[in-house]
Amino acid sequence: MIFSAFWKESWSIAIVNHLWQSTVVMLVAWLLTLVLKHNQARMRYWIWMAASLKLLVPFSLLAAIGRWLRPANAPVIESPQLAAAMVKMARPLLQSPKSPESFTISISDASRAVASATHHASFLPNILIAVWLCGSLFLLLRWSRHWWAIHATLRSASRISLPVDVPVFLTSCRIEPGIVGIFRPVLLLPEKIMDRLPAAQLRSILAHEICHVRRRDNLTAAIHMVVEAIFWFHPAVWWIERRLIDEREQACDEAVLQLGNDAEVYAEGILNVCKFYTESPIACMSGVTGAQLKERILRIMTKQAALKLGVGRKLLLSAVGIAAISVPMVFGLLRITEVRAQSASANQAKGIAATWQGILHTNRDLRFVVKITNAGAETLRGTFYNIDVEPDAVPVISTRLDGSSLRLELPFGTYQGTLSADGNSITGTWLQGQNPLPLTFVRATPATEWTIPHPPAVVHMAADADPSFEVATIKPSSPDEQGTRVIIHGRQFSTVRTTLNELVFFAYGLHKGQILGAPDWFSSERFDISAVPDVQGEPSPKQWQSMVKKLMADRFQVKLHYEKREFSVYALTIAKSGPKLTMSQGDPNGSAGLGFGPPGNFGAINAKMSDVANAMAYDMVDRPVVDQTGLQGRFDLRLTWKPDDMHSATERTDTSPDIFTAVEEQWGVKLVSTKAPVDVLVIDHVEKPSAN
Repeated sequence: MIFSAFWKESWSIAIVNHLWQSTVVMLVAWLLTLVLKHNQARMRYWIWMAASLKLLVPFSLLAAIGRWLRPANAPVIESPQLAAAMVKMARPLLQSPKSPESFTISISDASRAVASATHHASFLPNILIAVWLCGSLFLLLRWSRHWWAIHATLRSASRISLPVDVPVFLTSCRIEPGIVGIFRPVLLLPEKIMDRLPAAQLRSILAHEICHVRRRDNLTAAIHMVVEAIFWFHPAVWWIERRLIDEREQACDEAVLQLGNDAEVYAEGILNVCKFYTESPIACMSGVTGAQLKERILRIMTKQAALKLGVGRKLLLSAVGIAAISVPMVFGLLRITEVRAQSASANQAKGIAATWQGILHTNRDLRFVVKITNAGAETLRGTFYNIDVEPDAVPVISTRLDGSSLRLELPFGTYQGTLSADGNSITGTWLQGQNPLPLTFVRATPATEWTIPHPPAVVHMAADADPSFEVATIKPSSPDEQGTRVIIHGRQFSTVRTTLNELVFFAYGLHKGQILGAPDWFSSERFDISAVPDVQGEPSPKQWQSMVKKLMADRFQVKLHYEKREFSVYALTIAKSGPKLTMSQGDPNGSAGLGFGPPGNFGAINAKMSDVANAMAYDMVDRPVVDQTGLQGRFDLRLTWKPDDMHSATERTDTSPDIFTAVEEQWGVKLVSTKAPVDVLVIDHVEKPSAN
């Protein structure tokens, strides 16, 4: 999580994008040099030099030029998909703003939720910058030492007169002949070279050095040294240095032979220099013995002629060069189009921010109200009301607007609709249960808006109260009733088709596999319960659990004790993709709302991850679930998957993912099989419920 948070920073994403783009340019350069391997070396040299310069010129700079060149009144190109695709190819790592589709917690948000991860993550950029500085300083110091030695040698050298275009100095050091200096180059020769090399060999060596001057090889080598000092950690940078040296020496060899020098004499001159003198210590002092000597001598002796560029290769180089400059600029132009398209989407999102109301026709008419608001950064947030059943607001897990298509994800259902052209109605379907139902929302005005009943004022039960159920009715469930429910409404507690296993889960938070010694009817016989506490005020979650424990002890004569045992469990951990959970806007001290719809559907409101883990153990997997995500806070979430029994379920087909795939794809967490010591409840005694 520490590294995930770091790589979400805008500057780190920009660096990775730049390195990725530059690496692609290097690969293209390599392919071009393979195509031109039989052509002149100077062409290959400049291809490698262009790849080096790319590291100093990010594509984002050219894209900025493209944006600057676009006229302010230019029409918008209707191709946002093309723009997005091109930008994605150019920038594989994007720092996405909060999408209008949903308000999700990112990897970095999850890391900030864990204090220790945040503490260590804050040091990571400093550590990497320190390592980079150390590498750069090491190179600069090493090159400075060599430069100092070369200039000290030059200061002690004596000037002589030779018929060449640059000043010539003799030195007593046993260094090969070389060009020193970038803007005012001089030729540095070792003493006695004129005695050791015949005149013809010396002329060819001098011709080689003058080629370096005319080509300004010291300047281009110094530029690449700057690239190496900045990007020393990139292996391809050092590979380019070797290729530049090889190609510049071969280019000078070709030029020397074109001047009419004898190939055998020239080759012998190079070998004699290698025999008597040492190679230049730095790349920006152009000598004569660099590159792969054996291959150079072979090319010189066989007089391999470099082919001139044909029309096809000239067109290829021109096309690549034009693309390298124009494509980033096109990115800049298209990025404006994409931004404008996003602005249009943002305007549409603002237009849909309103109160919408509609009637769902079932066995009775239900009035639904959805309030959609802008939450900033083009993010939409929705609040749902079923005003004929429950006045409390239900948060919409995600509110997604794609063009005119609206999708609302709630813990217990989904709405999919299309915004009308005039923006005053949304026609779509409500999905909850077996069959989708048509539902049309219309934009509410102050005159037509329905009144949403205010929930009654809540008076909480005293925190130190120890309540019991004053009145509790228990009766066998009707076989025609469908679904298992535990319902808490104000001070009213009720259940529908619950077994004792499920009551134990509510009261103790334990998976049915953690209940030992229970009779068969413990998990098969179902009851409906209705009860009210004997203390005034609305109980807390712990007080509700305490009352259910007392109810089981009183009416079912349950006697039990705890033990600790090693169990196979599922650990709930963060997936590689990072969590995709919607932070709840509910009361952080309030109760969690957990519900199972048709098979393969689960929803939660204001739930902690420990609540979610317990719910998964209850009816989604076959063993206890331990929360190891480290995520703090409360979440609103929904999950759809293919249950093992393959029952029909809303929004689920035979291609729906299994539970393990679903939690990773939809929540960004995963279930990992492991073993852990867990609490178990041993049932010492239990009876069927006493009469009411």
